[in-house]
Amino acid sequence: MKQYSKKFSLTALSAAVLCSLSTTAYAAQADDDAALEEVVVTASRLKGTATAVLEERKQQAFVADIMGAEQISRSGDSDAAGALRRVTGLTLVDGKFIYVRGLGERYSSTQLNNAAVPSPDPTRSVLPLDLFPSAIIESLSVQKSYSPSMPASFGGGNVDIRLKSIPDQFVFDVSAQLGYNSNNFDDGIEYNGGSDDWYGVDDGTREIPQSIADIYSSGQSLDDLTAEQSRALAIDLNRDYDPQSVNVNPNTKFTATLGNSFESGKWRYGVLSSVSYDNKYLVSEEYQGQSFLVGENSTTMIRGYDDVISTEHNVKTSGMLTFGVEYDKAHKVDFMTLILRDTEDKISDRLGFDQNNNEADDKRVRSYDVRYEERELIVNQVKGMHTFDWLNYAGFDWKYSTGRSNRYAPGNMETRFIITDANGDDFYDTVNESALTNATTAARYTFQDLDDEVENYGFNFTLPIMLDGVDIELKSGADFISKERSATNRRFDINTRAFADVDLNGNELNTILSDDVIAGAQLNLPILNDTTVSGDDYKSAQKVDAYYFEADFFFNNKWRVTGGLRWEDFRQVSVPLDPFTGGLASSIDFDELDQLAFQEDDVYGALAFTYIQDDQTQWRLSYGETVVRPDLREISDATYIDPLTEYPVGGTPGLRTTQIKNYDFRWENYFDTGENFSIGLFYKDMTDPIESVQSPAQDGPPLVRIANAEDGYVAGVEFEYLKDFAFLGGFWQDVFMTGNVTLSDSEINLDRQAIVDQTGVSAAITNTSRRMTGHSEYVVNMQVGYDAPSGQHASTLIYNVFGERIIIPGIEGQEDWMEQPFHSLDFNYTYFPDFNSSIKFKVLNILGQKSEIESAGTLTRSKEKGTEFSVEYKYQF
Repeated sequence: MKQYSKKFSLTALSAAVLCSLSTTAYAAQADDDAALEEVVVTASRLKGTATAVLEERKQQAFVADIMGAEQISRSGDSDAAGALRRVTGLTLVDGKFIYVRGLGERYSSTQLNNAAVPSPDPTRSVLPLDLFPSAIIESLSVQKSYSPSMPASFGGGNVDIRLKSIPDQFVFDVSAQLGYNSNNFDDGIEYNGGSDDWYGVDDGTREIPQSIADIYSSGQSLDDLTAEQSRALAIDLNRDYDPQSVNVNPNTKFTATLGNSFESGKWRYGVLSSVSYDNKYLVSEEYQGQSFLVGENSTTMIRGYDDVISTEHNVKTSGMLTFGVEYDKAHKVDFMTLILRDTEDKISDRLGFDQNNNEADDKRVRSYDVRYEERELIVNQVKGMHTFDWLNYAGFDWKYSTGRSNRYAPGNMETRFIITDANGDDFYDTVNESALTNATTAARYTFQDLDDEVENYGFNFTLPIMLDGVDIELKSGADFISKERSATNRRFDINTRAFADVDLNGNELNTILSDDVIAGAQLNLPILNDTTVSGDDYKSAQKVDAYYFEADFFFNNKWRVTGGLRWEDFRQVSVPLDPFTGGLASSIDFDELDQLAFQEDDVYGALAFTYIQDDQTQWRLSYGETVVRPDLREISDATYIDPLTEYPVGGTPGLRTTQIKNYDFRWENYFDTGENFSIGLFYKDMTDPIESVQSPAQDGPPLVRIANAEDGYVAGVEFEYLKDFAFLGGFWQDVFMTGNVTLSDSEINLDRQAIVDQTGVSAAITNTSRRMTGHSEYVVNMQVGYDAPSGQHASTLIYNVFGERIIIPGIEGQEDWMEQPFHSLDFNYTYFPDFNSSIKFKVLNILGQKSEIESAGTLTRSKEKGTEFSVEYKYQF
């Protein structure tokens, strides 16, 4: 279909933005051309590729926001998750998940090069976006209004991560980064991990002992063993997790990209490869409240940790290889292989209290825990794009994608000590007044493994039709997705009540319960208690078959009408298993098996209108009907631990699909200088929204259940702009500002009795009408950039903040736990000493903000983020 608007004219600086995309190939020209060449490239840095991606957004039939590679580089974000929080209406949760227009991650879909990919997260089917390093990203597209060519499981929006493809010419660049966090100047803590931790791979130190694995493989529980059999297994168990004070190493990062393209007649071939390694540390002080007593004038923590120090070690490695072949500029086939690995290793040393051990009794609780996980994503894709000039330039594109993800948590543990102020000096000596708790849960070990596989293939056929005064584009296609997931979890505790004569005094588990101590101890009971439960293992599968038809009409260069229908057949099953027998979990009644399966098919429509007022202004209006379906684990009543809240979460068989009616309106202005301004309105009317509720617990944290609210809505307004200050002259002509603001509101209505009937547990909900979990009433992004006329200096000041949002809904009269606004202020400065190299200096979280959660004005949780400094050198050959 031909373009429906003219290419808007640009100022010289804005035009250079586009010109820079094709200047790299001339780096080897004669010296007399080099000076002019350098002027063009450095001038382009004023706005990166912001102007270029605007044209793509302008041509979209449905409302979308697009961020290009240069914009990501300019903001200094290291991965896709961090970059997407700069997009209008998007917020980042837990550093991994994107909330679009205030709707939780379940209400957004994520694709990689327009294909479905698996998730390594054990509690969510969505993809953690921190897996994708920014170095391999070509652009990020966020479509906010539904079109029939995308999955019908669409709430807030669809995020498409587009990876770099074959280059137009030779590319070879390397970069190295060195950084530090202000928190890391204090001593951190570590434990004796494995020798391969530096590149994020466990060498076997943490994995489950073979002797214990053999017990599980035989179909036995550890509770089936005698005390003497348990003794041998306990000796095999790694207990060397005691924290040690250390100096923290600096953060390091390395990236290399190599690619080229070749031509032979009508044929063109190209290849692009990229590798990266990122090694980062963070020392933090934290506050972790768990349970609170609400009084008339105050709220008091009665269980939790008020003194926590933690050290996180993250290692990310990635590799990408892309090969493409093109014939006569009409037929192109691309092959891509991607491997992403992300390892998080965190140890926390915590002091706190509970109802039985508090300062009123001269006691404190000490607990240290290790959380180690390796996440891996492997994707192989092949896709083709074909244009047939003999068929009125009809187009045909197809894709085939397979992906496998894995989360491997080989040996997480938590242990518990009691510190008694025996001498009454009000000082709790963690070394001399400490003893390992005499309890059935003195230490807990967990071993988890999750595999997720996705196969996705599909095709699209496009036929342009040119008539007098009307341009038509007909589009149809199909999409097929198959997904399989399997998960295992083994969990057991060390029972110190098993010992009749062991001195539990001390502050190191590996010393108190050394091999010699365990071997010589008199036993009353087995040392290991099996706490693995039915449903800790599960298998699930999902299939989606979809067909769609879409028509795009463009009348007299003024009016555009686009609409279509999509039919989807969705099938899903999730089966909790008995971890010992491998059969169906004992909690499942055979009469209720049908509730473990979920099937629906329906037709989903969309309609969009665009009015092109003139070359600069256009108006959009769209409507779409979509759904949000339960995740894989949420249709089973098996319980799992949410890593964000650390609360147990139980699914609900029979959970209903959320039906959504989406309304969008946007007024867009694209000025001659390349600047832009837009205002958008949106409204989403939801039936049966899926939400988290809580059930009170007798001991420990409350149980979170997934349930349907009665109804709900989200509504808001979005502002976005890009403005330079050339009209001021002088210094200001090299300064620009870009940003966006989203103001919105949401509400859901819950029926306590309906939730009790659905979940089968008590639902002591405090607020039956409230905002949606994770919704922020405002999101603000601001960037101010400067590019020196000499082309040797570029700097950007970046600000981001989101409004408070519900993290944990309140129960039993307690108010909701609200994550507080986080004011993020970052600064990037880049120096270009010559044409081939650059030096970038970054400062992140200049304000030193903490991440905080409050309930009715009382702090419930907090974590220091520190201020991060880094310097990067990049050389382009």
